Amino acid sequence: MDMPIPQTKLADPKECGHVTLIDHANDKQYELPVLEGSEGPNVIDVQKLYRDTGYFTYDPGYTSTGSCNSQLTFIDGEKGILRHRGYAIEELAEKSDYLEVCFLLLYGELPTAAQKAEFGREITYHTMVHEQLQYFYRGFRRDAHPMAVMVGVVGALSAFYHESTDIHDLEKRRLATHQLIAKMPTLAAMTYKYSIGQPFIYPRNDLPYSENFLYMTFSVPSEEYKINPVLSRAMDRIFILHADHEQNASTSTVRIAGSSGANPFACIAAGIASLWGPAHGGANQAVLAMLREIGSKDRIPEFIKRAKDKDDPFRLMGFGHRVYKNYDPRAAILRESTHEVLDEVGVKDEPLLDLAIELERIALEDDYFVERKLFPNVDFYSGITLKAMGFPESMFTPLFALGRTAGWIAQWKEMIKDPHQRIGRPRQLFTGPTLRPFVPIEKRS
Repeated sequence: MDMPIPQTKLADPKECGHVTLIDHANDKQYELPVLEGSEGPNVIDVQKLYRDTGYFTYDPGYTSTGSCNSQLTFIDGEKGILRHRGYAIEELAEKSDYLEVCFLLLYGELPTAAQKAEFGREITYHTMVHEQLQYFYRGFRRDAHPMAVMVGVVGALSAFYHESTDIHDLEKRRLATHQLIAKMPTLAAMTYKYSIGQPFIYPRNDLPYSENFLYMTFSVPSEEYKINPVLSRAMDRIFILHADHEQNASTSTVRIAGSSGANPFACIAAGIASLWGPAHGGANQAVLAMLREIGSKDRIPEFIKRAKDKDDPFRLMGFGHRVYKNYDPRAAILRESTHEVLDEVGVKDEPLLDLAIELERIALEDDYFVERKLFPNVDFYSGITLKAMGFPESMFTPLFALGRTAGWIAQWKEMIKDPHQRIGRPRQLFTGPTLRPFVPIEKRS
């Protein structure tokens, strides 16, 4: 970009006190610093714990461990708060568009009109991919899972745009971040087209980001594609709502891959691989699988009853959230778009979508779910919306990856600039055998 852009500097966390660790076994005690962020709980700094005490912490899943210092996204699950760089997700989804949110995540500030125009122009002119990538696609089976294809083609970008892989060069880092955001819709659309045997559609420079993606996905050379503003706005909103979500599994994967000095294309491919897991990015597919299991409206009470039975393994997919103990703020926003899309396309001939709306109504009125705050989450609404827009379920997670690319690359970029950054190296609690003598094979029983 030719114009100056904001440059955020990662602040050192402030020490606000200490906690005392008492080692009764050795009759010793240690003081551990307590660090204070701008919001959220304080953290105990254990960086020197092993050096000073000989102990590691044990935290499977790292659910009680802060792995980094970040200024990107703040979540308060108890209050249902999600903010990017201090801006509420509700305002961003209502008043902004996806590329503006991308700029905010990357550079720390909302763009001026001139910055937004220049950023949009640069993203637009990077949407095409190297022509040789078409041959790369042909190496996959037509029935390959789209996420398998996305892991391969995104990782392969480093072979096609090798000049962008020097992570120590500020300008090349900037170029790589813009290339990834620009090319992900093209690659996702190509992945879909390849799976159904249709020709690849080149991007158009006259279309906004989300409209361009829908055009590349659903248009065919034999007829004119008409942009539906309701669907394109819903698509843009889905991208915004998935843009970043703090240190989840895939984001942590991107950071730990990047900590080794890996190039950004490889790091994002690693994030896609992590997102592929059904416990992470596949939740919206699970919603539709559940709806098919329920089958019809008259069976909803039966499944509601099963969901309340703690001895029944059945669970209502798309309700409640591991982080949000209140209403998922993204779900509240997407609910509006979901109903707009359903009104636009109609649900009379889509029993599954009609069933979903009835399930939503019943669950929101049921005291059991209301008292436990088991509200529909973003996966419930995104699955229904994408289904109504015509996407096959196999494409749901690639679309999640497309939207999340902005957050992944912003997290990677922030990590690269962190003066305290070091290669990720978790430790372990070893419970295997101690030293054993080697037994020659003829003496083994």
